[in-house]
Amino acid sequence: MEFERTTDDAELTEWTRSDGNATIRLRKRADGRFAVRYDQLHQAPDGRAYAYETVDSRDAAEELAAEWRTDPPA
Repeated sequence: MEFERTTDDAELTEWTRSDGNATIRLRKRADGRFAVRYDQLHQAPDGRAYAYETVDSRDAAEELAAEWRTDPPA
């Protein structure tokens, strides 16, 4: 399924899956690192899924978010 960028600013970027059952959020943490979170709702056809990783740079966070948009974590 496709993801659409629904929020985009210096501190937070979020993509929402076209069916509305999953989001990917990238945010800058207080320590300067970046957190990337994948959250799929309980009511999604494949059930609940959640993943969270921290990385050192915005570029690395963007790469991880792009990977998860094409191949969601299990």
